[in-house]
Amino acid sequence: MATTNLSENNNNDIPVADGMRFGIVVSEWNNEITEKLLEGVLNTLRKHGAKDDNIRVIHVPGSFELTAGARFLAEKKDNDAVICLGCVIQGETPHFTYICQGVTQGITQLNIDYGIPFIFGVLTTNTLQEAKDRAGGIHGNKGDEAAVTAIKMAALR
Repeated sequence: MATTNLSENNNNDIPVADGMRFGIVVSEWNNEITEKLLEGVLNTLRKHGAKDDNIRVIHVPGSFELTAGARFLAEKKDNDAVICLGCVIQGETPHFTYICQGVTQGITQLNIDYGIPFIFGVLTTNTLQEAKDRAGGIHGNKGDEAAVTAIKMAALR
C-alpha cells in the first residue's frame, strides 16, 4: 500500500461532492481500525460538500462480506459510489491470502458488473501497528484517500 498521506494534501483538485450519494460498507472485524477509516471517510466527504442525508453506512461481519454488502448498496440504485472499508492483518495461516484475494476479486467484479465505482478501502497489513499507522497514525488516514477516490470517480460519471 502506498504511504502517501492524503490527510495532509491541499486537495484543490477534488470536485465538490454536494449532490453526490455515497454508500459505505464497513467490516466489523478489526473495528478499532475500520471505525477510524470510517471516521476519515465521513470527515472527508463532508469537507468536500457531501450531505449526511446522501451518505448511507452499513456494517458487515468481516472483510470477506464487504463484497455482498457493497452489492446490496449498489442494488438500491441510488449511490454514485460505494466505499468498502476493511482491515485484514497477516496471521500465521494462509487465511490472510484467501481473504485478501477474495475481497480484491469481489470488489473488482463489482466494478465490472455495475455502473458505479466501488472503492477499495481495505487495509492489508503485516501487523496491527501498520494498520494503526494507516488509520489516523503516521501515514494519515486511508479513509481520507478512499473518500477522495470516491468523489473523483463519481464525478467522472
